[in-house]
Amino acid sequence: MIRSKKIVVSLLAIVGLAAVLSYWQVKRFAATPLTLQQETIYTLPAGTGRVALEAQLEEQKIIPHSIWFGALLRLEPELATFKAGTYRLEPTMTVRSLLQLLASGKEAQFPVRFVEGQRLKEWLSELRKAPYIRHTLKDDQFATLASALKVEPEQLEGNFFPDTWLYTANTTDMALLQRAHDRMKKTIAEVWQGRADNLPYKTPQDLVTMASIIEKETGVSEERARVASVFINRLRTGMRLQTDPTVIYGMGDSYNGTLTRKDLETASAYNTYIINGLPPGPIAMPGKASLQAAAHPEKTNYLYFVADGKGGHTFTTNLASHNKAVQVYRQTLKEKNEQ
Repeated sequence: MIRSKKIVVSLLAIVGLAAVLSYWQVKRFAATPLTLQQETIYTLPAGTGRVALEAQLEEQKIIPHSIWFGALLRLEPELATFKAGTYRLEPTMTVRSLLQLLASGKEAQFPVRFVEGQRLKEWLSELRKAPYIRHTLKDDQFATLASALKVEPEQLEGNFFPDTWLYTANTTDMALLQRAHDRMKKTIAEVWQGRADNLPYKTPQDLVTMASIIEKETGVSEERARVASVFINRLRTGMRLQTDPTVIYGMGDSYNGTLTRKDLETASAYNTYIINGLPPGPIAMPGKASLQAAAHPEKTNYLYFVADGKGGHTFTTNLASHNKAVQVYRQTLKEKNEQ
């Protein structure tokens, strides 16, 4: 009887020791670093169970092979509530932090940058190259996008907000474009509401068109409102805007990087050397700063400006002074080329 009790006690001790050792091994496995050498994007398909998850992680060499994976999920059941999605894994993560991430559902965020001053067609091209986007637009024609947004094609250029937009895997191209479109509509409405009095704009779209020209003419923040003043002054006095970016936009794909006198003399709806007033629509995507400049131009008498060769512009009130500024600019360029 005594011998039997000793055997039972010994067996219980062995079982207890085995349980402690197993618990320790599970915890040790949970704290094991991932077998990654660099950041990795991992996609967990919908409907994946515990066994399949373990197999995937081992096959993709994300975690080391271990007999303790299933035990860890049983010991810490909150780690077993993993959600389908695409996740960003770091080499510094452990098995536990990996499972915590999968359980959190915090998917990887990917950036796509829509740059101010670019045209919509450039944005659409950038969107085509963005990873993990689900493309629903059959092509990048304006008519296709306009139909999806339920607007007229002429309401597209200039009407998407430039920013770095973050998205998760399988976000659609239209979802991103809709976000940018909605934010721009809201921004335009706010800027239009707060604009200065007596500006020569008939509609908010006129303001956006002016802002797009400002955006293309200068990247110097403190110059935007001054550039706006030149064009506003020209509109008020009946002078043509005579701005090269509008000509380039009107040339479309035929523009090869060089603007000739013939180009300036060739008629198009956007050639402001020939047409009076604003062109029929925006020529690029303006940022908020350019919208504000168009809505709040400086009060000046300037009618001309030309690059100064140093990143900014020289502003003048008359043609004679402008011609002198042009000569200074050409001389500056010549000196730079001779260095």
